[in-house]
Amino acid sequence: MDMLFDITATLVAQLQKPTLAFLIGGMMLAAMGSKLSVPDPVYKFIVLVLLLKVGLGAGISVREANLIALAVPALAAALVGVAIVLLGAQTLARTPGVSRMDGMATAGLFGAVSASTLAAGMVMLDAEGIAYEGFIGALYPFMDIAALVTAILLARMSAARAANAQLAGGGTAMLTVGGGGAGGDGVVKEILTDTLRSPAISALLLGLAIGLLGRPEQVYASFYEPLFRGLLSILMLIMGMEAWARLGEMRKVAHAYVAYGIAAPFVHGALGFGAGLIAHHLTGFSAGGVVLLAVMAASSSDISGPPTLRGALPEANPSAYVGTSTGIGTPVAILSIPVWIALAEWLIGI
Repeated sequence: MDMLFDITATLVAQLQKPTLAFLIGGMMLAAMGSKLSVPDPVYKFIVLVLLLKVGLGAGISVREANLIALAVPALAAALVGVAIVLLGAQTLARTPGVSRMDGMATAGLFGAVSASTLAAGMVMLDAEGIAYEGFIGALYPFMDIAALVTAILLARMSAARAANAQLAGGGTAMLTVGGGGAGGDGVVKEILTDTLRSPAISALLLGLAIGLLGRPEQVYASFYEPLFRGLLSILMLIMGMEAWARLGEMRKVAHAYVAYGIAAPFVHGALGFGAGLIAHHLTGFSAGGVVLLAVMAASSSDISGPPTLRGALPEANPSAYVGTSTGIGTPVAILSIPVWIALAEWLIGI
């Protein structure tokens, strides 16, 4: 009974947080036939500011970390982010009735990291007196960016293949991205290039480079940080209105997203824990660090992911990837944290 109460309380708390509250608010406005709209130039400015902020923060955190100690856990974090997306591509994105684009966007969001879930894990470890490395926060961008770029790349490749198949079925010459011939390698290269040049990824990588190589702390603290959550709430409002317009696409396959949202945090967390355990044996990575790597893998992005995917994959349905991530995945990921602590106590000893 207590567990049921805790789950209900966690779900209510998530509904009250700005990310999901504004998303639902936008859906309610659209359902009531509201004429509210946000001009496209304003939307593009909001996304640009959000992505630059995420990139700057990631670059600053990496620059301030001990790069030698960071190397192995960072590689493990990036590989886990990619593995989560590849797993989602073979499961949810292949489920009958689930749009390949929606499935890949959802997998990308689950491969990326939730800062709030990571903070919750740190608080729990602090309460238990379990030590962890000071650079843990710097692992965030490695998993986050690796997952998002992989998801966007795979989604675009899938869309290109679908277009090729459609044209081939009609007796028309095969389509290649950029028109450089029918070779598969050329298509992959062009899609990868287009992905890296896309506005969303370009802004994210630019912020990362400036944060890493420059000294943007003053403008970061005075401009980007204060504006971030307010602008994110407006973006969620926009996505909520769009999600309602496309809700019909979700009705027949909602069960697939619910099942994925419940199972994914545990499966992904196990991948993160395993990678952390390898880093522990190779470099002495702490037990607390192993737990937090599992927590990052179990989490799903509520900050960097939505604006990145909205900018790079506008065809994807926000009600699928944001609803599954924030509405189901985040509460389950938070409730899974004690599992990773208990597993570390058993396998490593704390």
